[in-house]
Amino acid sequence: MNKEFLEIAKNAKIASINAQKLSNDIKNQALKTIAKKLEENKEEVFAANKQDMKEAEELLKKGEISQSMYNRLKLDENKMRDMIQGLIDISELPDPVNKKIFERELDKGLILTKVTCPIGVLGIIFEARPDVISQISALAIKSSNAVILKGGKESINTNKSILGIINSALDSVEGFPKNMLNQVFSRDDVKEMLEADKYIDLIIPRGGNSLVQFIKSNTKIPVLGHADGICHIFVDESADFDMAKKVIIDAKTQYPSACNAVETLLISDKFSKAEELLKELENAGIKLISNPESWHKEYSDKILAYKYVSSVGEAIEHINEYGSGHTESIITSDKNNAELFMDMVDSAGVYHNASTRFADGFRYGFGAEVGISTNKTHARGPVGMDGLVIYKYKLRGSGDTVIDYVKGEKHFTHKDL
Repeated sequence: MNKEFLEIAKNAKIASINAQKLSNDIKNQALKTIAKKLEENKEEVFAANKQDMKEAEELLKKGEISQSMYNRLKLDENKMRDMIQGLIDISELPDPVNKKIFERELDKGLILTKVTCPIGVLGIIFEARPDVISQISALAIKSSNAVILKGGKESINTNKSILGIINSALDSVEGFPKNMLNQVFSRDDVKEMLEADKYIDLIIPRGGNSLVQFIKSNTKIPVLGHADGICHIFVDESADFDMAKKVIIDAKTQYPSACNAVETLLISDKFSKAEELLKELENAGIKLISNPESWHKEYSDKILAYKYVSSVGEAIEHINEYGSGHTESIITSDKNNAELFMDMVDSAGVYHNASTRFADGFRYGFGAEVGISTNKTHARGPVGMDGLVIYKYKLRGSGDTVIDYVKGEKHFTHKDL
């Protein structure tokens, strides 16, 4: 590990320990101060982003970045507004740290408590999307975690501008630890992060399949995230035509490059208006594919694969076979089919009569998200603050020893308090 990165990692670890003593009031003050500073300095951020967009155009022409990555790079007034509002929203949420999960009397005077605590140091590796910095910084502050951020070269100017403003705001908050939010820039720093299991407790990748797979294959550190966003919508035979059309168009066209955009449409072969529905989707600018090379494909564009199925059961089988465990939706008036679908589909998000685009921490009321996870341990779906805390057990006694219980001189009560 090179000296410069080692110093950053060590300082982040120290900051994460000191952050466990932070009061909710100080954390909320920090978040509101950042929100104010971003509002005051947003033109600086826009100027930096404009420079990144200009340079990214050349990268796009050379084929060094994809169109979807280029689209995610842009930071406009709407995204800035959401960044600032996210900070304020998170400041108004309850403190997720030191929440009592349970309290149990093991014996008289021997009390076990399970409480939430920060994970420690988060390593965030992301492509494009500079608003990720604000989201993750806000969630990390509220959950008392330190962060090391590594963005892509395509957004370096915007990233530097945003984190510079954030850290300037934090410097003015009395009692807030130094080195909580850190940023590294080189490709070598990614390698350093993946090997820093002594200092980094969780890696969160935000990017395409190749980035996520590379990270998962090259680190001992736990990884939280998803490799693909192969989302499905199933139009059941009892679906309302107008509702189906509205939901599918939103899920595909509102932001095609998002990981929660629908990629495969399954249609009941008993749905009477199927051909009319497909025509309406084409009229909305969606390119339809009936025989894709693979059903496990994320298009990140206005392209939608579709397939007829004979039943809700076949739809469930298809999704569980080819999906990525992200988000799926059923459009139906049949409550039994809706419940069957939502129970049996093995994904982080299962919806009834709603667009897959709702799979988002901000829309779930988390204030923001560090990412979306398809993991089945610790955190799943859009990950907000609850996914950035773990727990510890605190046992309070008065000289208690196990031997007394082994000998039968004392007996456990195991009474929940």
